[in-house]
Amino acid sequence: MGAIKQTFFISHGSPTLSIDESLAARRFLQGFRETVFSQRPKGILVISAHWDTSEPSVNVIHGCHNTIHDFYGFPRPMYELKYPAPGAPELAKKVKELLKGSGFNYVYEDKKRGLDHGAWVPLMLMYPEADIPVCQLSVQSSQNGTYHYQMGRALASLKNEGYLIVGSGSATHNLRYDDIMHYEEKAPHAKTAHPWPEHFYPLHVAMGAAGEKSKAELIHHSWSLSSLSYASYKFDATD
Repeated sequence: MGAIKQTFFISHGSPTLSIDESLAARRFLQGFRETVFSQRPKGILVISAHWDTSEPSVNVIHGCHNTIHDFYGFPRPMYELKYPAPGAPELAKKVKELLKGSGFNYVYEDKKRGLDHGAWVPLMLMYPEADIPVCQLSVQSSQNGTYHYQMGRALASLKNEGYLIVGSGSATHNLRYDDIMHYEEKAPHAKTAHPWPEHFYPLHVAMGAAGEKSKAELIHHSWSLSSLSYASYKFDATD
C-alpha cells in the first residue's frame, strides 16, 4: 500500500446504476481495477454530492457502515442492496486534522451516518468485496468551487499515505482549471447543467487533492436519459 499519485472524479448518475446492466458506466466501474487503477488503497475517502452540510463533516464509523437508500420510487431490489464496508475512523481523524490545519475552522464528526448512494453505488461496482475502509466527507453547497478546490489541496498529503480520494457527483463540461473554478460565470449553460452545485463540487475536491500541476484525463464518458452524463476523470499528480 504505497503512495498513490491519482485522484478520481466519478459521475454516479442515477441510482439505477446499481442494477441496470445496460449502462456503460456500470461496466466501466466494474472494470475499474483492471483498466484504470490496480493499486489497492489503504482506505478510501469519498466526497459525495449526497452529503451536503453547512460545515465540513466526516463520518467516524467503528465497525461496518450502514447502507443509506436515499432515493425514492425505484425498483424494490435496489432497497435490498447492502455495502457493509468497514469504517475508517483513523482516516476521518486525519481528514479533520488536515482541514483544520488549513483554515477550515469547523469540522464535525458524525458517528452514525453510513454511506449514501453517491458513495456505495460506485464503490459496490469498483470494490464489490466491501473490504476496504471508507470515510465520507461532505460538500458545502453554500460555498463555491474555489473553496472546494482548497479543501482538496488540504487533503493532498493523504495520497502519500496510500489513501484513495474519490469525488462522486456529476460532470458535464471541460476541465480548464480557471474556468472550472468559476464555472457559474464562465460556462454559458452552467445553471442548466447544474441547477444546484453539490454534484459538481466533488470534482473540485478531487482536482485540488491531485495538486496544482496535475493532469486531467477523461477515463469514461457515456450518457443516459439524453442529458445525464457519466463522465469520469482521473487526475495525475505531477508534483
